[in-house]
Amino acid sequence: MRTSKPITVTLGPMQASLEKRLKSGSYDNASEILRSALRALDREEAAIEDHLRTKVAASLADPRKSVPAADVFKRLRAVHGRTMKASKRGT
Repeated sequence: MRTSKPITVTLGPMQASLEKRLKSGSYDNASEILRSALRALDREEAAIEDHLRTKVAASLADPRKSVPAADVFKRLRAVHGRTMKASKRGT
């Protein structure tokens, strides 16, 4: 008994990429390509999650004093304001 169900996917411009892979002989059918793409996406998401977990752990372990959120947002607004002024001068 089949454990998966057939689906219909509209690839649009990405159809050419799928066709290229089929013509190269690297894959036997579109299902193999899509399974490979999903495995790659799973690996990418896992790598991003690992990276974020590492960054959070490093942040939590940082012995420096925390900066109040109000101060952080005040600095961000100042940086954003300077960036906006600079971009207006450039146009």
